[in-house]
Amino acid sequence: MPFSAPGLADDLPAALLDRWNKVIHAQLQRLEEQSSRYFTLEPEDPATAQRVPVTWFGNPAEPGFCFDETTARQLSDWGVRGRRALHNEYCEYAVVTATDSEGRLRPKRVQVTTELPEYHLTLAEHDPVLLRSIVTGVLGSEPRWQELYGPAVADPGRLTPTARRVAFARQLTGHGSHTDLVEAGVPQAPVGSLNAVNALFMAHPINGLDDLLYIVMFGARPYARRTAAGGLEPAGRDQIFGQQPGLAALACRHADPAAALAAAGAAFQGRTVSFADPLGMYIHHFTSEVFLFEGGPVPDPWIRLSRGTQGLHQRLEFGPGDEDPHFLDEITVVEGDTEEPVTGGYQVTRQVQVGPVVALGPARAVEPQDFVELPDPAAPIRCRDASVCQDVVGPLKEAFEAAHGTSAPVTGPRGGR
Repeated sequence: MPFSAPGLADDLPAALLDRWNKVIHAQLQRLEEQSSRYFTLEPEDPATAQRVPVTWFGNPAEPGFCFDETTARQLSDWGVRGRRALHNEYCEYAVVTATDSEGRLRPKRVQVTTELPEYHLTLAEHDPVLLRSIVTGVLGSEPRWQELYGPAVADPGRLTPTARRVAFARQLTGHGSHTDLVEAGVPQAPVGSLNAVNALFMAHPINGLDDLLYIVMFGARPYARRTAAGGLEPAGRDQIFGQQPGLAALACRHADPAAALAAAGAAFQGRTVSFADPLGMYIHHFTSEVFLFEGGPVPDPWIRLSRGTQGLHQRLEFGPGDEDPHFLDEITVVEGDTEEPVTGGYQVTRQVQVGPVVALGPARAVEPQDFVELPDPAAPIRCRDASVCQDVVGPLKEAFEAAHGTSAPVTGPRGGR
């Protein structure tokens, strides 16, 4: 069963759809060591499989558990620098700004995307015309070829497919840890501005198709822990992510534990876990009612879901359009007893639930030898001790404070190394 275009957003020619499916299968082959009898890429019987959305919130978790919510909001909203470092929950955003009548630069709206970079790479490699048509539909204006493939490319049709792939990756996706792109000299961060000023699709190296496949495959095992009575019960987050070095950091994000624990819970019931058609990352819910404009609901035209059919959207634009005289910071968000203006995407993605749709097979008895019994860790996973706090978030905070003229020293997560 070939997978359709993500979100059913595009009517792909048969040959291009076949290319997309080959990309999916190639990524799967790279992850064969994660194979489990409880994971199949496609459901054995799509007609009877249970479609289940697996969801988590799209705002970056790392700066919050390393420091606090104020720091998380500041760093996550720090333009493309914050996006490239922190937007790793399979959800990225960009804030569109505009000048008001008094000459002040203010936030106009937030663009949120969950579109996979590999899909756009496939289009860029094999059908530049369709790619440009899709980007035009998102932006409302047609980009120049140079904006998509680099300043030296006036006509991508004159390049080989491989050259188009490399040029587009260098300009808009980065290498995404793909071996061929790394070897071709593509940098990790794309050099072009089109997918920096706008959130066309995801570009953080962790937000790729391979990582999505990996975390579901990793979770699709009947992980278990021994109870005091001698029986078995589903293993929890700390058992699953504490079983080997390097996994603990994944336990602290929104995405990885949500995806892995959902797959593990299904496998514990003897159910196979697959990806439902179409395979992709989707915006499943937006809690728009916590946002107010002039004391009432936000106008409907300010909430625009696209790039997918109902329930499979991959794009959200939140805020006034270009012709509207209002600005994003005229909207307030109410959380508990606090009401404050919306100034960036972090406040918005805190209310956005994203994730894939999986397909579960029927429940069956698990063979005793299939259970993966895990011991309780010596100590609970402490997210603030994760290396990302010292290696990524701490230095970013120092750079932010230096750029904004603050002098408060960064001494480590929550005040200590």
